[in-house]
Amino acid sequence: MKIRTSLSWLVPLIVVLTLMTGGIGLFDRTGSGPFPFTTIHGETVEIAGQGLYAYDTLFTASLSWGTDFVTLVIGLPLLIFSIWLYRRGSLRGGFLLTGVLAYFLYYGASLGLGIAYNQLFLVYIALFSASFYAFILALTAFDLETLAGRVASGLPRRGMAIFMFIVGLGLAFIWLSDVIAALPGDQIPAGLGPYTTIVTYTLDVGIIAVACFLAGFQLWKRAPFGIVLFATLSIMLALIGAMVVGQTVMQLGAGIQLTPGELIGKVTSFIILGSIAVWLTAVLFRNLSEFEQGKA
Repeated sequence: MKIRTSLSWLVPLIVVLTLMTGGIGLFDRTGSGPFPFTTIHGETVEIAGQGLYAYDTLFTASLSWGTDFVTLVIGLPLLIFSIWLYRRGSLRGGFLLTGVLAYFLYYGASLGLGIAYNQLFLVYIALFSASFYAFILALTAFDLETLAGRVASGLPRRGMAIFMFIVGLGLAFIWLSDVIAALPGDQIPAGLGPYTTIVTYTLDVGIIAVACFLAGFQLWKRAPFGIVLFATLSIMLALIGAMVVGQTVMQLGAGIQLTPGELIGKVTSFIILGSIAVWLTAVLFRNLSEFEQGKA
């Protein structure tokens, strides 16, 4: 595994930028509070009216508060720990770093593309850019030729592949069901609100679900890159599972009423998938050989 020196300054930059976005987003509560707003589709929604997410719906703002909390409390410590392991030449550290950076790329993209314009927009762009290039550097640092020899023969590759297929299908079903249900009669998805599109649908279905299928096929063929993709996606999925817990707590605290279908079909499913991802990541790490020491 190659040690990318650029990550030594990109990761600290991500840490600083996240402290800004997450800290201000979570703790800023200035403003008069929620107010009604009529969308271009003629629907009335409740705008948060306070803090950094003042011009987002209360539904989206409470999601963002939960995301910021989990990112600060779980994401940042994992990022710092993983870069420390990676700099020591740890293969497990490299996998952990790549997966955590994938989460931060998802976080940065969600802020920069999905949140209503606010005074931190340039910070969102910087966070997205730093996370993107750091992720690419980490993903391409693995030596695929030697990786196969460092994984135990007993690794349940087919079980991991099946899990990836399930995750890909699950993401497609969860989000596309909203879109398909809205097609008859020229309706709009329930979560659209005042926005012109929902970036989560594009990211989860267009990128993550497809990557899960690719990881599954690569694992099934016993290709080394399948292990890299699996580790990246499973670690990111575990963090997203924790993120969904934080989002749900913040939504309930803000008075958002979640239907049984939303709690079971979306919240519970992400938590279950995230829990399985943690377990399978632990299985993968147990089946890796001891890391080699790299140059610091």
